[in-house]
Amino acid sequence: MPVPFADLQLQYQNIKGEIDGAIAAVIRDNTFIRGPYVDAFEREFAAAVEVEHCVSCANGTDALYLAMAALKVQPGDEVITTAHSWISTSAMITHAGATVVFADTDVTTFTIDPAAIEAAITPRTVGIIPVHLYGQPADMDAIMAIASRHKLWVIEDCAQAHLARYNGRQVGTFGAAATYSFYPGKNLGAMGDAGAIVTSDGTLAERMAMLARHGGLVKHQHRIEGINSRLDGLQAAILSAKLPHLPAWTKARQVAAKFYDAGLNQIEDVVVPSVGADRTHVYHLYTIRHPRRDALAAHLNANGVQTSINYPTALPFLEAYGRLKACPEQFPNAHRDQGRILSLPMFAEITREQQHRVIDLIRAF
Repeated sequence: MPVPFADLQLQYQNIKGEIDGAIAAVIRDNTFIRGPYVDAFEREFAAAVEVEHCVSCANGTDALYLAMAALKVQPGDEVITTAHSWISTSAMITHAGATVVFADTDVTTFTIDPAAIEAAITPRTVGIIPVHLYGQPADMDAIMAIASRHKLWVIEDCAQAHLARYNGRQVGTFGAAATYSFYPGKNLGAMGDAGAIVTSDGTLAERMAMLARHGGLVKHQHRIEGINSRLDGLQAAILSAKLPHLPAWTKARQVAAKFYDAGLNQIEDVVVPSVGADRTHVYHLYTIRHPRRDALAAHLNANGVQTSINYPTALPFLEAYGRLKACPEQFPNAHRDQGRILSLPMFAEITREQQHRVIDLIRAF
């Protein structure tokens, strides 16, 4: 029985009529750039994540850049982020004009360690970008306390954590702004690239919108110099069609994660995901630790089970950051975990039979 890592075709087939109708409506109305479908999705997504404003953009990477540009990051500023994530977070710090400063991760949750944030702060630090990695919130109470104490802004990277909660409060509502990706494989995914920034600060939202739309909110009225980063009407309509299903899809992922937990917990050398106190994990990825990760991945893949390694190299040790001359002692948890984490198949429609197959193969390894 083959087990795909994700099954986007199955998701499409389950709501084919809604998706096809949304696409047809955009084509019928010729509303390909901005327009009513984009406006509608921005309102709907803001309501879904419990904020006042949503500014859509071309992708989650642009969302990070736009948020920092709107906060007026300048050369010489330092921004702290996690040592274990996708490179978009750190690269956009650099492209916004600041210096990226990495902090190590928590030993159990993979999210940024608040103690490491505190240790990394200097007089040049202006902000913190925690990543709610794999679908689990970072320790936002501790992070916001540090930010308040040092007068720093916080941008939450929610690219993998749609509808996740911390202490009952939705991620994306703690910092000055939060960024989302709607890459096709995300819990809420478009059929192409798409992203958004959310905030409850109206002035900040307006500036982010101007930055994303060539510097103005009305065509030909350019109030500042901006860039071109727009969500197109087709992707907006598709996302609006999918958004009502997101709570049920999220619940299905959480149920599937519990099934994995029960089946894998007693297998020697397997460490299932640890969920921090008062956190709601939405399992964009279901990640296990294993001392022979690569051999286990090869075993599963050879038997028809697709897996993924997210991420094989911790950020400070990438060639892109060779200038930092990072050593393992600086980021011990991120460095150690880069060789142990394996992502198993996880999607809302995964069947018990497919999960049994994965569990049985790991048990037999």
